[in-house]
Amino acid sequence: MDLADYLDAEGNIVLPEGATMVTFLDHHIATAGDRIAYRYLDFNHDTQGEAIDLSWPQLGTRLRAVAARLQQVCAAGDRVAIVAPQGIDYVVGFFAAIKAGNIAVPLFAPELAGHAERLVAVVNDAHPAVLLTTAAVSASVRDFVRTLPRDRRPRIIAIDDIPDSVGATFVSAEMDTDDIAYLQYTSGSTRTPVGVEITHRAVGTNVLQMVTSTGIDWDIRSVSWLPLYHDMGLLMIVCVAIFGTQVTLMSPIAFVRRPQRWIRQLAIESQQGRTFAAAPNFAFELAAERGLPKDGEELDLRNVVSLINGSEPVNLNSIAKFNAAFAPYGLPKTAVKPSYGMAEATLFVSTIGLDAEATAIHLDREQLGAGYAVRVAADAPNAVPQVSCGQIARSQWAVIVDPDAAAEVADGQVGEIWLHGDNVGIGYWAREEESAQVFGNKLQSRLQVGSHADRAPSSATWLRTGDLGVYLDGELYITGRVKDLIIVDGRNHYPQDIEATTAKASSAVRAGYVSAFAVPASLLAGADGGEVGERLVIVAERATGAGRVDSGPVADSIRAAVSRQHGLAVADIKLVAAGAIPRTTSGKLARRACRVRYLDGEL
Repeated sequence: MDLADYLDAEGNIVLPEGATMVTFLDHHIATAGDRIAYRYLDFNHDTQGEAIDLSWPQLGTRLRAVAARLQQVCAAGDRVAIVAPQGIDYVVGFFAAIKAGNIAVPLFAPELAGHAERLVAVVNDAHPAVLLTTAAVSASVRDFVRTLPRDRRPRIIAIDDIPDSVGATFVSAEMDTDDIAYLQYTSGSTRTPVGVEITHRAVGTNVLQMVTSTGIDWDIRSVSWLPLYHDMGLLMIVCVAIFGTQVTLMSPIAFVRRPQRWIRQLAIESQQGRTFAAAPNFAFELAAERGLPKDGEELDLRNVVSLINGSEPVNLNSIAKFNAAFAPYGLPKTAVKPSYGMAEATLFVSTIGLDAEATAIHLDREQLGAGYAVRVAADAPNAVPQVSCGQIARSQWAVIVDPDAAAEVADGQVGEIWLHGDNVGIGYWAREEESAQVFGNKLQSRLQVGSHADRAPSSATWLRTGDLGVYLDGELYITGRVKDLIIVDGRNHYPQDIEATTAKASSAVRAGYVSAFAVPASLLAGADGGEVGERLVIVAERATGAGRVDSGPVADSIRAAVSRQHGLAVADIKLVAAGAIPRTTSGKLARRACRVRYLDGEL
């Protein structure tokens, strides 16, 4: 595949009419020979990871068989949900649903702990005709389906039970570049999950944007443990389908239990050439702490050229720890790339340059709360670190907007990030009104000089991301979420800033597992009903070994630190056991869910 074939004379990404995920897949199946497309390392029965390989010809055979089976029971455009465990069958099921002319819905098996309610909500929303699973977990899927209303129970098909011979009945499905390929359900960090409608054009464009920004090429290899139902994990396998690369997969549990598995596999793949991967910030922290090789084990990471750090707020200290841990093994100091993305944009929005190192600036906390990015020295008493997420991808636009006026604001001023580009989804499944509010916005005014909307059509519609950001010196900084912003006595405070202060205040607090939010004063325990306004509440998980530590002194330390750093009084502090704070399926803090549990008295 030659990238130049998909660029116009001005360097813009343009997909040929009729191009779909299926046309890309079919091309690679026909031309890639016996090269491996997908490899899955199964650590369930082999501590070294049993390699299960799927070559391009094998992928073609399996796709035809599963797609043919779906055509026997589905109509074109029906939703097909993948509720299989992480593995090769998941990959086959996802692409087969699209090849059959259906709309794929990447989900997870019912056995995923702690997310049963989300699975029910998503299945009821998407209303799939079929659930694709595997024989190993089909019993749990049947149990799950019995909990659904009788008139909404989908058919269950085990991917690995379908013989290759069924593929003889496959009929090529008609599809267009602007048809919906799949529904990417949001992680639900600030609301009930909704299904983003991702077209073939959006996914093809976004993969090419990722290619041009990160230096991925057809011969680069990648390693991923990310959940395949999550946008970042899904795009790792979609990159292979679009660009003809190769990926080695493992399960999230395999990584969390032994982070060195990810690092070791990166080194193995990089023996063949340049290697690429992506992960949330916590993974870099975890790998630095628990992913180092054993004494005497050789590890060469010189060809690990790009490690996207995204999906959750990026912490420069985590990157520094990761770099320090693996620099002795040749890891380039430019490898880790702080990035920004979201499901509504298919995934990828921005990252730092190919030869750039991760960097942070420091902003004045008071000015930031007032909506302005004012640089200060790192040791200034009000300094807040902000990591650069680099430059916006080619053929995509991101403007910082005053959402009340729908007007672009100047660099250095904080506002909501609005996006435009062919990579943006076309709406939310079965949510016409919400789709119009989120995806159908018009920019009423642009900056006369230095507009980040330059060359975007005047008639363009813009996606409201719900994220707060600012441009400084041409680089994008993400400062928080609109809905997570804490407003007390008319002043804005960023929850992640308060959470970081809390974690530093006491060794009894588990770093990265703190949730700060505001609640009406009248709803606090002991309120007399006459109080008005919002008050700050902090929920913090206890650190390992701190289960019996007296909570009184810990709370006093937190109150003092938050008062000193933020000028805020903490109305209530809850110290809870590890795992008590809800997180999304992608691992992000679910602050709104935590707030609901607090108000319901569940903490």
